[in-house]
Amino acid sequence: MPPAAARPVETKETFFARGRADVERNARIQPDRRRARNVILFLGDGMGVSTITAARILDGQQKGMRGEENVLSWEKFPYLAHSKIYQANQQVPDSAPTMTSIVTGSKTNEGMLSIAPEVLGPDFAAAARPENRLRTILEQAEDRGMWTGVVSTARITHATPAACYAHTPARDAESDADLAALDPAAASAGYPDIARQLVEFRVRPTTMNGKPSPGLEVALGGGREKFLRTTDADPEYPGRTGERRDRDLAAAWAARGGAWVWDRRGFEAIDPATTGPVLGLFEPSHMQYELDRGKDRAGEPSLTEMTEKAIRILERGPAGYFLMVEGGRIDHGHHEGNAIHALTDTIEMARAVEKAAALAGDDTLIVVTADHGHVFAIGGYPTRGNPILGLVVANGKDGRPSPEPTKDAADGKPYTTLVYANGPGAVAGRRPDLSGVDTAAPGFRQPSGVPMSSETHSGEDVVVYARGPGAYLVSGTMEDNAIYFVMARALGME
Repeated sequence: MPPAAARPVETKETFFARGRADVERNARIQPDRRRARNVILFLGDGMGVSTITAARILDGQQKGMRGEENVLSWEKFPYLAHSKIYQANQQVPDSAPTMTSIVTGSKTNEGMLSIAPEVLGPDFAAAARPENRLRTILEQAEDRGMWTGVVSTARITHATPAACYAHTPARDAESDADLAALDPAAASAGYPDIARQLVEFRVRPTTMNGKPSPGLEVALGGGREKFLRTTDADPEYPGRTGERRDRDLAAAWAARGGAWVWDRRGFEAIDPATTGPVLGLFEPSHMQYELDRGKDRAGEPSLTEMTEKAIRILERGPAGYFLMVEGGRIDHGHHEGNAIHALTDTIEMARAVEKAAALAGDDTLIVVTADHGHVFAIGGYPTRGNPILGLVVANGKDGRPSPEPTKDAADGKPYTTLVYANGPGAVAGRRPDLSGVDTAAPGFRQPSGVPMSSETHSGEDVVVYARGPGAYLVSGTMEDNAIYFVMARALGME
């Protein structure tokens, strides 16, 4: 960030102009009541309001600004609302029922993926009954001949992407081995695990390149270990580990007409004008954090690159497309009490949204939201432009930044702007002296209150942002399952 002397001077005219520009922009908004041809749904997993604010500031400071005046890509969208995230049996929910709400229109219970709230617990027999399966908007889109895709930086079988195509009462049943460990009877009875449901996802056969599509036209993310028959040493697929299983779902995908890739070289070889369907599995488990990406030997694409590739493939669909893109590792950074990973992955998702907005035509509804937030807070009266990942430096009596970080009156030690209410950053006894500590280092964990091995979700409302046909329906305070009805109405499904 440039020194204070190099920054533009802000006067009352500066703030008048900035505020007036916001109002003038809003005054020009006209509702777009046309039917949408396409929908792109972006889901920042765990991207609560404090995460958006902190990421906005960090992004601005990385660009040489003070930071607070910065705007992330989706913050330029004309419509927004609050989304109430409680679920059928949870005040503070997990990602499985929240994403189920968004893609099916019904809230449900903890751990459930597109299964009705009438099912309690991991009851596979009840989940197998047709009346307890919630049809997702991707299934409905496929039924109309639209092309569909899911993209995630998490395992593609993880809760958020899986809710788009799978029906299971246990979000952890990602592979056959996972299912057998959870419920041997369900596995023996042939209940399909999540990875198998992705490969077998099909409502009405669609045609791609003159042959039947194996289901989803695009699936890009991590989670290779959930699909492959694995051995301890496999020269073709470096990094594959785990128990040997009696199937290779990547081969099954290919046998049904799809292409599959596992590294950057394969990803870059995909010609979006001719290739498809595509299954990309770029890590054995979750993909790398954006801050760490490129350290693995095979290489992997960014969320922005995967989003662009998916759009360029899906835009060939003769009846339109539905694409879900998840910034999945925002959530994981927070669970680790590590703000820099959560925030840099949020910034990368903002780049992906910007790319999608540039590629998609005005016939595309784009929705950006979160499934829940985290117990992540910004505080301490820091001065304007104070490094968001740093120690709090307050203003002195003269209204200018103090020369030293602010000290806690009780113990005389400085403290950070970003904190967690609970998580692994808590310490026993007296808190450490952070003087001289690099609080912006990749491995630094922000201080937390209640000691927990993994920081938890939060229960406050999240924000929904929208632009394009039907976006005007995003307004006020809404139930999170109302997002489904916005998208369905925009596509003419209602």
